[in-house]
Amino acid sequence: MIARVLTAPAPGWTADADVVVIGSGVAGLVAALDCRPHGRVLLVTKALLDAGSTRWAQGGVAAALDPADTPDDHLADTLTAGVGLCDEAAVRALVTDGPAAVRRLIARGAEFDRDPGGDLSLTREGGHHRRRIAHAGGDATGAEISRALRAALKDAGVEVIEHALVLDLLRDAAGRAAGVTLHVMGEGRPGGVGAVRARAVVLATGGLGQVFAATTNPEVSTGDGVALALRAGAAVTDLEFVQFHPTVLWLGPGARGRQPLVSEAVRGEGAHLVDRSGTRFMTGRHELGELAPRDVVAKGIMSRMSETGEPCMLLDARHFGAELWERRFPTILAACRFHGIDPVTEPIPVAPGAHYASGGVRTDLHGRTSVPGLYACGEVACTGVHGANRLASNSLLEGLVFAERIAAAVAADRNDPGPAVPADGPAGLLPGAAREAVQRTMSAHVGVLRDAAGLDRAAADLAALVPSADVAPDVAAWEATNLHTVASAVAAAARRRTETRGSHWRADRPDRDDAAWRGHLVTRRAGTGLATVYEEHR
Repeated sequence: MIARVLTAPAPGWTADADVVVIGSGVAGLVAALDCRPHGRVLLVTKALLDAGSTRWAQGGVAAALDPADTPDDHLADTLTAGVGLCDEAAVRALVTDGPAAVRRLIARGAEFDRDPGGDLSLTREGGHHRRRIAHAGGDATGAEISRALRAALKDAGVEVIEHALVLDLLRDAAGRAAGVTLHVMGEGRPGGVGAVRARAVVLATGGLGQVFAATTNPEVSTGDGVALALRAGAAVTDLEFVQFHPTVLWLGPGARGRQPLVSEAVRGEGAHLVDRSGTRFMTGRHELGELAPRDVVAKGIMSRMSETGEPCMLLDARHFGAELWERRFPTILAACRFHGIDPVTEPIPVAPGAHYASGGVRTDLHGRTSVPGLYACGEVACTGVHGANRLASNSLLEGLVFAERIAAAVAADRNDPGPAVPADGPAGLLPGAAREAVQRTMSAHVGVLRDAAGLDRAAADLAALVPSADVAPDVAAWEATNLHTVASAVAAAARRRTETRGSHWRADRPDRDDAAWRGHLVTRRAGTGLATVYEEHR
């Protein structure tokens, strides 16, 4: 059985661990499992163990698993997608360690789809020149990975706190991480705010997609880890590079909340992007056509929408037939039918939607951040792998590889913090209702297509939302405040980068500018605010 602790503690409680892991997606689960041999591990998750983004991942895990493929080929595709900003050493670590990491995942019980001969069934997605995407359950890869890792957790002796929102990092007098403060939500009664003291803190809190009104991210993806890191003084990098998935199911104007994703693997299996007239508009835009990197396809869709005045484009896979749809993409088929669309007989309306943050808390090749004792992996981290645009299905692999590397670093590092000093939290909070104002501003002005006027307006609108010490510190207020903190940093970085590169598309600066902008924007706390500075690419 998984040991669950602190389900509804009294305010002011404390707990002790060697390692506290925040987040229960692929990165958090692997980090917890691999850190367990090095001491007591406490895994904290904001909702239930399987409520994060990993369970929604459809496409699969990219790795050079085919004998005809090589890590060098995978590296080349990743560097191309990253548009000059990838850290090549980080990418090489990813593609070199990746195949063995996937095999270890299989050894832990993950069951991937196989061909009739028993070999892994591999597919292609955008930006990949080879079939290297391993998948499970057709289009339910994340759900299967989450199931296998949660099952492995049962016998590992990892303790779990569910329904716990991480608030701030505890540090000692020397600035080393010494644990975290948490708000544990009670069932039908007030939860307790307390602290976990630990010599190592691993952030695996996932993404920040909820800063936008429409996103593929679940409701829990409110950028909590990035906000915590900024308040703790850690360096955060490349926040302007928010990837908008090109094919999100279009549910009509004004749709809000988590939107169903139509995996890139659908195009990998031969689906076509067309406009209302049936024209395949990606032909000639890129050598890979509909399987170009995501930023290219998203821009192609938005451009065609602008040219035609249509609110969405269409993904046509009627030629798959019912048998292929039901066997290969049962999750997507069910989601479409739930919304009144049958992909077997009609094209799917799609449009780009906020999907993945390529930037995040800056780390080295072993997940160490700029704060000793604080580590980060998964979507909350910026390892340098993705650069300006994530290559499809590299995210699950990144979570696997860098979580394993963090476990090795935790074992090697000697972070022995002194007594924790009070957490340096925000001066005040925004009311929970401010969440919608943040999302509305970000979607209107910091979405797929950006320009100076819109970014100036976003900065002004976000600055007008002023936290107050009079706001009750409940979960909704903390989430709204975290969203505001992260949104302000994303908007500032997007405003600063006056070029178009990867997933950052400036309508007023449409060209890539390597002479001035082949570098990174690093954001840190400055007094009561944030400062974003340019750093040359290394």
